[in-house]
Amino acid sequence: MNKIHSFSMKILRILPQAALIAGMLAAPILAIPKARGSTGATIEAPAQEKVGAGLVLLLSLQRT
Repeated sequence: MNKIHSFSMKILRILPQAALIAGMLAAPILAIPKARGSTGATIEAPAQEKVGAGLVLLLSLQRT
């Protein structure tokens, strides 16, 4: 009877610590669905026209 009592008291002492650690580990995982944005349409700015001489520079810098 003493062994069962001491074992159960040991478990009851460790249980709050285990629950706290499990809660700290599970909190970020449980927060992910709440942090996601809506699945609705996203309004984006129109793409800017590319202005530059990238191709000219690329061709002029190539070695022959």
